Amino acid sequence: MNSSEIKKHLLPVLIVFVLISVIWIINQVPFLSFVQLALGLLIGAFFLDIDHIIYWLYINPNTEESRLAQIALKKRDFDSIIKLIWSTQRDHINLIFHHFFFQVVLVLISVFVFTSTSNTLAMAFLISLNIHLLVDQYEDYQQNPTHLQQWLFARESKQLPITYLGHYLGVFVILTLLLLLLLINSAL
Repeated sequence: MNSSEIKKHLLPVLIVFVLISVIWIINQVPFLSFVQLALGLLIGAFFLDIDHIIYWLYINPNTEESRLAQIALKKRDFDSIIKLIWSTQRDHINLIFHHFFFQVVLVLISVFVFTSTSNTLAMAFLISLNIHLLVDQYEDYQQNPTHLQQWLFARESKQLPITYLGHYLGVFVILTLLLLLLLINSAL
């Protein structure tokens, strides 16, 4: 397993967990909320990478890479699947979840859930999905903005110019921080 890939997605959710936990401990939030927070953050940290499996099975099933993934899935060789995801993810620019439209819908669903329920597991899962996308976007923005533009706006005839990608990220960072505040307040 690629430890840098694990760290890249676990470190932000670990920071969120610690931050929220400190606030919740001070306010004596019930223990079950901490368990739900941890589970939601952990599951959400890697859930979006399922779109690589969708890519292999449905979007581009006729490549050698897809054939290897299909064999590993039939054998339930999850270690090989994870390694294949991490070794080929930069080549996948036409993904379902790693796309601006999904991100907009995710934020809208998150706002609805965060303002209409107090389900800590659901909110932690959604905040973790939002963080996962931001981590991937920030990494590509720093390393190769053109690659970010390609996968973020895949299947779109018009793409946001590279010069505005920083603003795009800024808007979603602010929205995610607002969701984070709602999550913190949800158990108080």
